[in-house]
Amino acid sequence: MSYDPFARGEHPVGVRSVDLKDPARDRLLPLELWYPAAEEHRGQDLSDETRDHYKWMAAAPEATQDAVRDAAPRGPRNGRFPLVVFSHGWGGHRRQTTHFCIHLASHGYVVASPDHTGNTMVDTMELFMKVQAGGALPDAQELMGGFIANRPADASFVIDQAFAGGLGAGAESIDADAIGMTGHSFGGWTTLTTTGRDPRIRAALPLAPAGGETPLIRDLNPLADALDLDWKRDVPTLYLVAEFDNLLPLEGMHDLVKRTRGPAKMVVLLNSDHMHFCDRVEETHEMFRVMGGMISGGMEGAPDFGSILEKLKPASELCPGEAAYAFLQGLGLAHMDAHLRGNGEAAAILEGDVEALLRERSVAVKVA
Repeated sequence: MSYDPFARGEHPVGVRSVDLKDPARDRLLPLELWYPAAEEHRGQDLSDETRDHYKWMAAAPEATQDAVRDAAPRGPRNGRFPLVVFSHGWGGHRRQTTHFCIHLASHGYVVASPDHTGNTMVDTMELFMKVQAGGALPDAQELMGGFIANRPADASFVIDQAFAGGLGAGAESIDADAIGMTGHSFGGWTTLTTTGRDPRIRAALPLAPAGGETPLIRDLNPLADALDLDWKRDVPTLYLVAEFDNLLPLEGMHDLVKRTRGPAKMVVLLNSDHMHFCDRVEETHEMFRVMGGMISGGMEGAPDFGSILEKLKPASELCPGEAAYAFLQGLGLAHMDAHLRGNGEAAAILEGDVEALLRERSVAVKVA
C-alpha cells in the first residue's frame, strides 16, 4: 500500500523530560515529550550508542527507547504537527508505552505523556511499603476521588502548556486544530473523560479503558459513575482492547462502546490480556502476575486482585509482544491520521477489512 501506518515514519525522533507545575492546584507533573527531530539526528534514534537510555525509577533496570535525548526539534518551517496526549494506567508511569509514542512522533506528531502524580508506579510502591511497615491506610474511595478529579485536569493542563511554550517546544510547531488523546486502562478512562470535557480534542483512542463493568469492583464503581459518554459533540473514537483482559473484561468494553456518543468502533486483539498495551509486553505481564497485588496496597475498599491474578495465563500462552506492537502502532496511527489530518487512505484502512489487513501481518484481531 502507498500508505503504511505499520512502518516507522520518516522523521528521526527526539525525546525530552519536562517538569510542569500547575499553580492553581499546586501540582507538579513530570512529563515525557516525543517529537520529530532535526535532520542532523537521522539514524541516531536507532543506534544503541546514541538512542536514549533511561530508568523509570532509581531501582529499575536500564531501558532504552528509539529516540534521541534532548534532540533539536524540527522547526516550524517543516509545517505544524498534531499533538497527542498519552495517559498512563493506574500505578503506571509516563514511559509505559514508549513504542507507540515514538511511532507517532516518527510520523510527525508531538506526543506528551505526563506522570499523574500520586497515581504512578513509584507512588504505588511507596504506599505498599508504608502499609507493610504498619503505616496508616488511606481511604480507597477518597484516594480514588482525588485521582478522578486530577487526571482529566492534568491532561487539559498539558494541552494548555503546549500552546504556552511550557513543553519546551514552540507553540508555533503544534497544530491547534489537530489534537488527539489516548491512554491505557485508567488512562483510557482519562482519555474518555477529558475528551468529553475538553472541546479541543478531535480524536480519542482509549486502550482497554476503565469505566465499564468489571469484577474488580464488587459494589460501587466510581469510575463508571463518573464517566459521562453523552458528549456534546461527536468525536471519532476507536477502542483497542484485549480478548482475555482479566482486569477490565471484554463485556465492559462493549458496554463503553454502546454508551459512546458519535462514531465509535472497537477492535479486539485476540489471545491478549490487559498488559499488551505496554512496552516489553511479556516482561510487564509476568511482573504483574507476581506483583499485581501491591496495587491495592491493602486498603480497605480497594479491589481484591487475588482472584484476578489466579486467572492470568503466562505470557508464553498469549499472543507475542510484536503482534501487540503492530496492532497498536498501525491502527492507532491510522485513527489519528484519518481524523486529525484528514488522510483518506488512513480512513479507508479503518473502514476496510481490518481483520484481513492484520492477518497479513500475523496479527489476529476481531472487529466488534
